[in-house]
Amino acid sequence: MAAEGGGKEMNEIKTQFTTREGVYKLLTHSEYSRPNRVPFNSQGSNPVKVSFVNVNDQSGNGDRICFNVGRELYFYIYKGVRKAADLSKPIDKRIYKGTQPTCHDFNPITATAESVSLLVGFSAGQVQLIDPIKKETSKLFNEERLIDKSRVTCVRWVPGSESLFLVAHSSGSMYLYNVENTCGTTAPHYQLLKQGENYAVHTCKSKSARNPLLRWTVGEGALNEFAFSPDGKFLACASQDGFLRVFGFDAAELHGTMKSYFGGLLCVCWSPDGRYIVAGGEDDLVTVWSFSDCRVIARGHGHKSWVSVVAFDHCTTSVEDGDPPAEFSGSDEEFHEQIHFGAGRDRANSAHSRLSKRNSTDSRPVSVTYRFGSVGQDTQMCLWDLTEDILFPHLPLSRTRTHTNVMSATSPPATGQTTTTTTTTTTTTTTTTNATAVSATNPSGTNGKDNVSNSSTSGNPANSLPSTLPRSNSLPHSSNPTGGSTPNSHTGSNSSTTTTTTTTKGNSIIDSAFIATGVSKFATLSLHDSRKERHEKDHKRNHSMGHISSKSSDKLNQLSSTRTAKAEAAKTLGTTLCPRMQDVPLLEPLVCKKIAHERLTVLIFLEDCLVTACQEGFVCTWARPGKVGLLSSQNNPANSPSGTVV
Repeated sequence: MAAEGGGKEMNEIKTQFTTREGVYKLLTHSEYSRPNRVPFNSQGSNPVKVSFVNVNDQSGNGDRICFNVGRELYFYIYKGVRKAADLSKPIDKRIYKGTQPTCHDFNPITATAESVSLLVGFSAGQVQLIDPIKKETSKLFNEERLIDKSRVTCVRWVPGSESLFLVAHSSGSMYLYNVENTCGTTAPHYQLLKQGENYAVHTCKSKSARNPLLRWTVGEGALNEFAFSPDGKFLACASQDGFLRVFGFDAAELHGTMKSYFGGLLCVCWSPDGRYIVAGGEDDLVTVWSFSDCRVIARGHGHKSWVSVVAFDHCTTSVEDGDPPAEFSGSDEEFHEQIHFGAGRDRANSAHSRLSKRNSTDSRPVSVTYRFGSVGQDTQMCLWDLTEDILFPHLPLSRTRTHTNVMSATSPPATGQTTTTTTTTTTTTTTTTNATAVSATNPSGTNGKDNVSNSSTSGNPANSLPSTLPRSNSLPHSSNPTGGSTPNSHTGSNSSTTTTTTTTKGNSIIDSAFIATGVSKFATLSLHDSRKERHEKDHKRNHSMGHISSKSSDKLNQLSSTRTAKAEAAKTLGTTLCPRMQDVPLLEPLVCKKIAHERLTVLIFLEDCLVTACQEGFVCTWARPGKVGLLSSQNNPANSPSGTVV
């Protein structure tokens, strides 16, 4: 985002936003870019990426930043919220010919004020190890492109190692390297080490030590990003075939998988405690996956185009002592205004925070909130909260179902009403104990058609109930906080809020049994065709934002015309690999702001700020609430961009 850039859309760009913690402000003087500050013409170039390292400098200014723009690579002292950026003095600058840098990673273990180890991956497949402080190029891996000729999509040092690193390519392969080994003068010969469903691991056959040590082939198509778990023991891979695969890294064993709603997965990250993984991609959604349960626990809809980066905010993620239960109060229309139109963004007293505290009663003594963010090709940044109502759905319904559910347009309010959920083979009856519960649907028929007529009942008298927008909206469950909720009412339809609750209501009771016995395959057969067809239509209308539905439907049509996409979708939709939209909670973003002119490619959470970057080559710093320590000129209107303050 160019502070000086002109244009008609400048008034749309947001320069601050508010969450319950306070106001995040864009620091225009802390913008990093090419020294001339001219927006980069990004057509056909690789995404701008940013890497940070702390060199433990005694001066207290130990952060270093590296970013690539086109064929150029820059290395600066990062002054963050403390001082303005001085772009005239890069520590190192490199311009490459014939190839472009695509990604990079610092080794935090070996970094000192005198030396840092920076890996850089390139569009032609090579990987370079450089020291931008000493201005040395120590090694070039895959120089002759004998190992892999395709673009490097992701490069990471193996956690805790000074010499091992992992490189992913758009070929779908990953290679483990040792900086001490050479790559040899001939193409490597491989021997199968381990094989599993849609993946294989080979060792390199050689009389002497050479790179690569291992070759992983994962899925079909490009491997877009991978991420190590916080303890370094597991590896999450996001692939173009739409699958998230999580491996035990040392044993090379598959721990679990997840499938996107449609299209490829582009990005992946772990929660700070390693319990949850968030992935984003071409379905415009963020998907939250439980590591221990190996299942999707929520999806988030807020982006209007592909999600390019997801990241957890370790500073805002919290586990707090429980408070007495707090009742939900306030009308839901106010929430609707807040979330969709930016009115009253201060969420210090939000129902969301009170609802998460409410869960801290009974058997759970703590309140847990995970904060994560996402940026996308729609130039928007979204912040999300993942709270107990989503994380612990197996707790008593009186506490969990009430915060995550969506109003029904079919049944009147009930007190202690019994809701019957019917699947093809099993009937489970549960009693909702909350006095303000609202039944989500009539008991479902086994063919799922009983509720089709309710697919557009936004004018139903039941809507006269106070309509709330709980901070985490799940489409299908059957009870609700004081009144119902219509999270998609901005699209003019409630089409997916009244679909059958075949699998969700019995999640804690029958789904695990279904998975164990394979019954789930049969349980979805009779529902599959009609519900899949209807629901994909719903997704395009309601979950890809109506005003861009033509674009989304084009993407969907392209996908369904490929060789395997249709068959794969038929196999996975409605299973634990890829639950239907109405089968898992749907999150609404805390914040959803347009912050750039070009697609966003970076989101990094630091202790006192968060950092974003767009394809024009501008790296922006957003000070956390109370962390603005910049020059007084920062507050001088004459020096601020003509952005909209929200």
